[in-house]
Parts: sequence; structure tokens; C-alpha cells
Amino acid sequence: AQFLTLAVLLIYSLFSTQVFYDKVIEERFFALSLRTEFFDKNVYSIDEAGAKAFSNSLSGTRVTFLDEDGNVLGDSVDGELTSQRHQDEFQKAVKSGEGFVKRKDLQSQEKVLYYCKKIVVEDRTFFIRIGEVAPSIWAAFGDLLPTVLWVLLLDFCVSFLFIYLQTEYTLKPVRKIAKDAALNLKVTTEYQELQPIVDILNRRNREVAEKMNELSAEKELVEKAKRSKDEFIANITHEMNTPLTSIRGYSELIASGALTEEQTKQAAEVLVGQSDRLTKLIACIINYNELDDDDLPSYEVDISSVVEETLRALSPDILKKNVQLSTDIEKGVTVKSRVERVNEVVGNLIRNAIRYNNADGELFVSLKRKENGGVRFFVKDTGFGIAEENLERVFDRFFTVDKSHNGASGGFGLGLAVVKKICRNSGWTIGVESTLGEGTKFTVDFR
Repeated sequence: AQFLTLAVLLIYSLFSTQVFYDKVIEERFFALSLRTEFFDKNVYSIDEAGAKAFSNSLSGTRVTFLDEDGNVLGDSVDGELTSQRHQDEFQKAVKSGEGFVKRKDLQSQEKVLYYCKKIVVEDRTFFIRIGEVAPSIWAAFGDLLPTVLWVLLLDFCVSFLFIYLQTEYTLKPVRKIAKDAALNLKVTTEYQELQPIVDILNRRNREVAEKMNELSAEKELVEKAKRSKDEFIANITHEMNTPLTSIRGYSELIASGALTEEQTKQAAEVLVGQSDRLTKLIACIINYNELDDDDLPSYEVDISSVVEETLRALSPDILKKNVQLSTDIEKGVTVKSRVERVNEVVGNLIRNAIRYNNADGELFVSLKRKENGGVRFFVKDTGFGIAEENLERVFDRFFTVDKSHNGASGGFGLGLAVVKKICRNSGWTIGVESTLGEGTKFTVDFR
């Protein structure tokens, strides 16, 4: 076991050393890039003397000046350098303005870190390349080796202590506990030292029993989800059936040539209208399903402005039905969310209050901060109302007061389902109160 531990520690040390070494190399490259920032065109000339002077200011770091073709204009290290145009650091600097490379230096035969940067001075382009010897990975490993040895020594001490404690006196009651636990019996012990283990095993048995209950509950949820899926598909099919039937019927009439020119024009208008309705239905379904994948960050939204802008946008609909609008909107109220989600909630509720209101009816919109924190928004109308038996279903997908599915009400029954899902995902609370024939009130409590 000790040899296995030693092997694991050595492998871990090598891996850790590589990670540490890569981090060191990354920091060295960053340091080299910072050094180029000290170059001053008014202090250092672009030749060998300038390269040596700049190198001295950098504590001896090698400095090379290159022209646009990679030819050496000046080098802080004596010796003739050939063209550097094929070196990786130079090619990267030409393409992106800077380049990092670790490679073997042909003169010193050492691993060297090079950083090359493109410089433009008074319409003249040249490159500064600085380099330093790369640190050895074995030196980094040597720094970690003492820690590895201490951990290994500690492991040996703990192992010997564990062996000492593994006596028959300890194992006998443990075997009894294991046997009782395997039989799902209530585990007991007379040894106080083993009481934590007994508690854990008893808790495990309880958790197993609870897990079985959870599995049964999950099975019921799966069956419920299957029923919900079947209902969802049936509703979609029902909603699509009317426009598709109209589209097919009028298409066949047009294709048969049995219609007059005026009838053909009317049929074409019906086809366009039903196609638009089908397109809107698909868009609503996609929007509803995408809400579950909404993981964009939230921010402060001025809900007061959202409500006021929504009422302004819907003012033609309010005037068309001659609805008397009353508002009590507190200024500067904000919630943590996103504008599009608040718009969905506010817009759907106000549009429904107008759509299902009576002509010459009343509409009241309120937005207030609550005394105990949070924000309350509600919309109240004097319209058709909702029957008591339908109040629990009003947020179901495709549930509408208009049962004809012919689009007379202008909706598909997804608006309130979208509102409910947004509220649930955001931790908001939505409620509804209604009396058939008298009106409806929807209330949203924002956190």
C-alpha cells in the first residue's frame, strides 16, 4: 500500500509540477511583454547600440531589433544573427502584433523564451524581440520534492496507527453492526465509540426507505408528465387543425379552378390569414419551450416604465372598446429580472384584461412597493370573468375562455401559461380572483 501511495504521490507531483511550470512560463511571457512597454523611441536608437542600451535597462535581457522582413537591425548579444523572418515569434508578431515562443536557441543551445512585438514609429515599422533563458522543469520538481517526502512520511505513520487499531476487539462489534445493517435491522451497539457509525447506518436505512418512496413518487410524476405530453400534443393538434383545414380546403378550391376571380381573391386572403395564425402559434410554442433554457443574467428593470409603456402601446385597443382606464402606478419601482421577461408578464396580463373586457367596461392597473419588501402588480377588469371550476386551469397550456379555437379572441391559450412559467422560474407569485360575469383580477408579487 505504501508503494502504491508513493507511486501516486510521485505521479501527482509530476502532474502538479507540469501545471506549476506552465503557470511560471505564462507569467514569464507576461513579464517579457511588460518589459517592451519601457521602450522609448526618443532614448534608444534602432541599432546595435540601442539594443544594448535597452538591454542594460532591462537588467541584461536579450534585445533584438528586426525590420519588416525579419532582418536584424541590432542585437544586444554579440554575434551575427541571420534573418529571423522564419522564426515563429516573428511570424506571429507580423500577423497579430505580438508573438510568444519557447524554443532552443541555436547559439546557446538552451531553451529560451522569446517575445516579439510590432512597433510603429513615425510611419516606420519594426519589431522588438526580447528573450530570456527558460527555467528548468526539474528545478520546479525539486522544489516540490521535500513536500512529497513529508507527506509520504505522514502516510506511513497514519498507516501503522491504523494497523494497530485493527484488532479483534474492534472488529467483532463492527461485524455485528455490518450484519444488522445488511438485514435492514435497527442497528445498536454498547460501544460509545461506534455510536456515530450506528447513527450513520440507521440514517442510511431510513434514507433507503425514503428513496424508495421518492422513486414511487417519481414514477407517478413520470406518468403525469406522459399524460401532460399527450395532452400537449392533442392541444397542439387541435389548435393547428382549424387553420390547416381551412388552408387545405381553400387550396383545393383554388386548384380546381371552380372559383371566380373575386372568390379566388377572398380564398387567398383566408389562406394568408390562416397561415399567419399558424406561424404565430408555432412562434408561441417555441417561446414557451425556450423559457426552460433561459439562463441569461438578471439586472435591475424599471417595472414602472414597463407598465406605462405597455399601457401607451395598448391605448388604441383600450379606446376601441371604450374601456375606462384607471391607474395607480408608483414611480421608480424596480425588480431584478430582464426587460423582455417583465414585458411578457405585464403585457400578457394587460392584453387579456382588454381582450376579455366588456365594451364600455373598466380597467384598473396598480403597481406598488409592499411594506414588507417586494413589489405588487395587479390588473383588474369588469369583463367576462372566469367560472370557479376553471380558475385552477386558467394557467394551463392552450386553455382559453373562447372554446371555439377559431382565433376569435386573438389568442392561443399560451399567454397565461408563459406568465406562470416566468413567475415560477423567477420566484414570483401569481394569483387570480374572478367572478363569472363580473370581472377578473390577476396579482403578481415580485421579489
